[in-house]
Amino acid sequence: MISKKKATVGAILLILITSISTFVASNMIQISVKEKVVITKNEYNELTRVYKKYSKNMLLEDIIKEYYLRDVDDEILLEGQLRGLFASMGDPYSVYMPKDEFKSFMEHTMGVFGGIGIYVGAGEDNLITVVSPIEGTPGERAGIKSGDKIIKVDGKEFTAEKMDEAVKLMKGEPGTDVTITIRRDSEGKSEILEKTITREEIRVKTIKASMLENDIGYIRITSFDEQTHKDFTANLKALQNKGMKGLVIDLRNNPGGLLDVSAKIADELMGEGTIVYTETKKKEREYLKSDKKKLGLPLVVLVNEGSASASEVVSGAIQDTKVGTIVGTKTFGKGIVQRIKELSDGSGFKITVSEYFTPNGRNIQGIGITPDIIVEIPEDVEVIGVENLEQDTQLLKAIEIIKDKIK
Repeated sequence: MISKKKATVGAILLILITSISTFVASNMIQISVKEKVVITKNEYNELTRVYKKYSKNMLLEDIIKEYYLRDVDDEILLEGQLRGLFASMGDPYSVYMPKDEFKSFMEHTMGVFGGIGIYVGAGEDNLITVVSPIEGTPGERAGIKSGDKIIKVDGKEFTAEKMDEAVKLMKGEPGTDVTITIRRDSEGKSEILEKTITREEIRVKTIKASMLENDIGYIRITSFDEQTHKDFTANLKALQNKGMKGLVIDLRNNPGGLLDVSAKIADELMGEGTIVYTETKKKEREYLKSDKKKLGLPLVVLVNEGSASASEVVSGAIQDTKVGTIVGTKTFGKGIVQRIKELSDGSGFKITVSEYFTPNGRNIQGIGITPDIIVEIPEDVEVIGVENLEQDTQLLKAIEIIKDKIK
């Protein structure tokens, strides 16, 4: 049986539509209940459309409540419909988030959250793919690597369609454990690894800077959050005050972040010109441009397969404007932009609204950026950066290039 309340609503709508269909010949339609209500043909058509659109939802919801073996909460049913609405687009980056998930997501963009410390994305194989572990976090210490496929969390199987649910499960209170099952592909072989990791409070420090030999500055950017530009400019100025003659910017394993922040950092380096432009499906374009500020020193940007999104904005702008040299391996290839919106009840969503293009008009979605100079890291090298300079072939190449330019 169908609930009386919704059956009544459905009957009223049906009677209303049946009644007014008799009078559609005229431009104005009059319905008499207790008071006269006058609607136009357009309003009638809209009413009909709305009824046809939602009557099936109402029917199925009532059937679930009446016949399903377990009790179902109204709010959970609605949440499922909203999630499904976004999931139907087949875009893992467009998702609806209930209040607690949205709050967690926004904390993440601020740079503080509880979890294991990895960034993930949707792979072309529809599996949750590790873009990069965050330096100094439980995920990195457990040996999780860029390119690993997360196939289970606490024994539950996941694919990219439910990536946000998997991320929610991996996050949690510091001190608690979570078990991650990953598939690692190497040289045509697949290995299944299971890792139990203790969550920690992840405080993301997105900038690390130091002075290398021959007065070569080094700045590593691990992600682009709200504090990154401020920290970048402070460290850049400190290196310049120490007499820096060239600069290496390390974007390896940087999964991206806020587009406007990455544009601000590119602005500090490249001089006047276009940094990036975005284009919607309506072909509406928005340009982010830099002013006349320019680093004016030899510059090398390091990238790898873990460099994605906002990292590709910076490296693409540097490459196209020839302000510096891109060294490493091909980047991840995420060239689409999401908009984030909070709703009045604290829930929210992110939705892909545009794709971005480098200054020369390149869209790198699913393609990535090929470096000017390709340098591989030996397979037995697990640590990159200044901590393992002697084995970091990419960083050694960057230093070599800058030395030659200084001469």
